[in-house]
Amino acid sequence: MTRWLVTGAHGMLGRELMHILDADPSARATGATRAALDITDPGALRAAVPGHDIVVNTAAWTDVDAAEAHEAAAAAVNGRAVEDLAQVCAESRVPLLHISTDYVFGGDSTFPYPEYATPRPVNAYGRSKILGERAVTALLPAAGYVVRTTWLYGEHGQNFVKSILHQALRGKQLNVVDDQQGQPTWSRALARQLVKLGHGALAGRAPAGIYHGSSSGQTTWYGLARAVLEHLGLDPDLVRPCSTENLGRPAPRPSYGVLSHDRWALAGIEPMAPWQRMLRAALPGGPETPFEPPTPDSAPGHIDPRRKVPR
Repeated sequence: MTRWLVTGAHGMLGRELMHILDADPSARATGATRAALDITDPGALRAAVPGHDIVVNTAAWTDVDAAEAHEAAAAAVNGRAVEDLAQVCAESRVPLLHISTDYVFGGDSTFPYPEYATPRPVNAYGRSKILGERAVTALLPAAGYVVRTTWLYGEHGQNFVKSILHQALRGKQLNVVDDQQGQPTWSRALARQLVKLGHGALAGRAPAGIYHGSSSGQTTWYGLARAVLEHLGLDPDLVRPCSTENLGRPAPRPSYGVLSHDRWALAGIEPMAPWQRMLRAALPGGPETPFEPPTPDSAPGHIDPRRKVPR
């Protein structure tokens, strides 16, 4: 039986990972919440990692706009803490799966970014995530896995899809940006992909390095919002397109965050499904467990899709 340690276990992705691992008879998972494990405390990391066969780090600073004003604090969580965790994993000979983001890229491409593309982040959040990526690949060249994801949504926590659902059910007109291209990715599907990668790493079948854990295909936030409403039989014309500039957020956003998925073939793992298929499975009426009821949004009528990057 393999022993997994999941940091950030109460986040959107962490909770999905724990659900899947708890149902896996070959795995035994320890879910470390933020209260139980402060990843910025090196001593706590040295106490937590030993005794486990693999670590999945989903803990992160995710507030994109706050990172602009507090870049050192974001770097401490997304950079230095990840470096400390990678060092402990190296000393303990434990593979590390670390979650990163498409925000490491500048959004200036016109074709999907390959895993080997040179990062050029345009905001403080992206710069902080690059620090963590570099630490993992440098300290764990044979046992470090960086999995970049995009536009994450799911049953747990607040996210764009739940906000859209809540506002649309109230009959509100929604302004949603239509000048950012990306890949909506269901947190449960990503969690399953991470478990496959973890098993491959432990069995020696998956080479270390960078993988892109996002859905296939691409759309805009506006396109995603309309797809959500259409799936549920609601009026898609409740959604109106607007520009990123209209949002007036402190942090610049990449206009293009589409990722390619070539390295999964090296691990013998299929890339993730198209975003439309994920969405149909995730939403109420689909074959999977439906979302929890949405909670009120603090900015009715105006949806900012990525103030925070959900985990």
